[in-house]
Amino acid sequence: MSEQTLRLTTAQALVRFLAAQYSERDGQEQRLIPGVWGIFGHGNVAGVGQALLQAAATQEADLPYYLARNEQGMVHAAVAFAKMRDRLSAFACTASTGPGSTNMVTGAALATTNRLPVLLLPSDMFATRAADPVLQQLEDPRAGDTSVNDAFRPVSKYFDRISRPEQLIPAALAAMRVLTDPVETGAVTLCLPQDVQAEAYDWPVDFFRRRVWHVGRPVPEPAALERAARLLRTARRPLIVAGGGAVYSGAETALRAFAEATGIPVADTHAGKGAVPWDHPGAVGGIGSTGAYAANELAREADVVLGIGTRYSDFTTASHTVFGNPDVTFINLNVARLDAVKHSAEPLIADARLGIQALAGALTDWEVEEEYREHMRQLIARTGEIEEECFAPDRNTGELPAQTTILGALRDVLDDRDVVINAAGSMPGDLQQLWRACDPKAYHVEYAYSCMGYEVAAGLGVKMADPSREVVVLVGDGSYLMMAQEIVTMVSEGLKVIIVLVQNHGFASIGALSEALGSQRFGTKYRYRDGTSGRLDGDVLPVDLAANAASLGADVLHAATVDDFRTAMEKAKGTDRTTVVHVETDLYGPNPPAHGWWDVPVSQTSALESTRSAYETYVTHKQSQRHYL
Repeated sequence: MSEQTLRLTTAQALVRFLAAQYSERDGQEQRLIPGVWGIFGHGNVAGVGQALLQAAATQEADLPYYLARNEQGMVHAAVAFAKMRDRLSAFACTASTGPGSTNMVTGAALATTNRLPVLLLPSDMFATRAADPVLQQLEDPRAGDTSVNDAFRPVSKYFDRISRPEQLIPAALAAMRVLTDPVETGAVTLCLPQDVQAEAYDWPVDFFRRRVWHVGRPVPEPAALERAARLLRTARRPLIVAGGGAVYSGAETALRAFAEATGIPVADTHAGKGAVPWDHPGAVGGIGSTGAYAANELAREADVVLGIGTRYSDFTTASHTVFGNPDVTFINLNVARLDAVKHSAEPLIADARLGIQALAGALTDWEVEEEYREHMRQLIARTGEIEEECFAPDRNTGELPAQTTILGALRDVLDDRDVVINAAGSMPGDLQQLWRACDPKAYHVEYAYSCMGYEVAAGLGVKMADPSREVVVLVGDGSYLMMAQEIVTMVSEGLKVIIVLVQNHGFASIGALSEALGSQRFGTKYRYRDGTSGRLDGDVLPVDLAANAASLGADVLHAATVDDFRTAMEKAKGTDRTTVVHVETDLYGPNPPAHGWWDVPVSQTSALESTRSAYETYVTHKQSQRHYL
């Protein structure tokens, strides 16, 4: 080793480099890579694993290691952590060669779809190919340099394979650039061949210096600001759609002030919920396919829509049906041009907070008419009545409580800062319409990828990101059965998370959708196979998910009624251990009333009357669908 270089393996160099990276925004610095999630196997146990051990034993680098139980789960935990930290801090995830690495592909897709940063370090085959084919290596007769890790390419915002140690230097710097770019961020994948991980190289010492990656706030172009303000001044029934960008930029205070000054109502997406508290005079609730009554009614008549940090998914637009005014025009304030120009909008490319403040300055003498404010107040009042009807216990039609009644009880026992986590099934729809969020970090619903299995692992990441908050995971039996292993990690790390496990013996969301589309809930119930019909429509399976949770180390509380549920939740809040509250609900609802539509094609021809009838309904809805040109 000379004064200018340091002899280390590639893995040891990577660990030192990652430990020295920081992000900064508005003068606040934090660790960019606070630690590494991992599961070791052949491919990384003697490479990244040895490097992390050495760093901990010698204290040459501060990069804590966390043991996960499922590779997809650890990526979900990392993504949830990044979401809570406004994308300013991101974990690395290391996995072994072959199946260990490809288990992370779904997590990578979720991260990139949600535009949340995570650094993936999948192990790869031998770069030298001296021992080809190694255990778990894909042999592609068309290309000798192809491995299973090439599956990460389409779901990563940056992908590289480090086939020589010195390639790590530009690749690592590029990886940090993408992780800290609000426009380009997502999954960043650096494939590490197992022999290269252990190969030594003389690294320039400057590679390991402390680096601060500054996350800027792009300001709006004056001419674009003028165009946007001019268009808003023409509006008689404007509407704001607040997305995740409003939260990640910390624009909540500016958005609330802007809504108060102008009188423009604010609807929100899942990612934007809580940017304006539910009880703010301008808050009209979730918008789109599962949106609230007030938001969707205002959207149908809106003449100018100001999208702030939203990517306009099909659920937000109700599959291009919710904005019903034939003359509607859009202004999109977004840091990403991709989203700013959607729906032929007037683009305002800027940081959400600075953009809102600039718009407020340009509209100091303008506000909506009192008639529109009164119309908005009436819609909000009716929305509140609908919500209370959904929460009411007497709405239950069967022996078991409705899921909406459980959500109402949960709302009553949680504090404003307590975090509610969900991702898939029927609960995201119920939550978007009914949940009353006061704090954007208290509503954590992953609905860009809506990945079953996200919830429990996300609870782990959220708790690590902010231990001061009570974290409540809402998970149905379908999602729980796909991935609950990180309960073990919660227990081993001494982290307290409350898991509300809703058991209804089937896929409630897809079952209801199947029925609406004429498919009679086929294949959506957890049942024995009937010997006569040959279908899965026999008796209920004797699955005991509460016993499963207990076997993973969690405390378990049972709730048979809504009152039992409230009591169990109060007890769970009073403990310092991960606790599962198990409650059975009615598979058949009832669900909240629908105020929007979602385009799921129905068979154009069928021998089933239920399908033919559903197709007629589908055709009717399609008539209101259009491109926003």
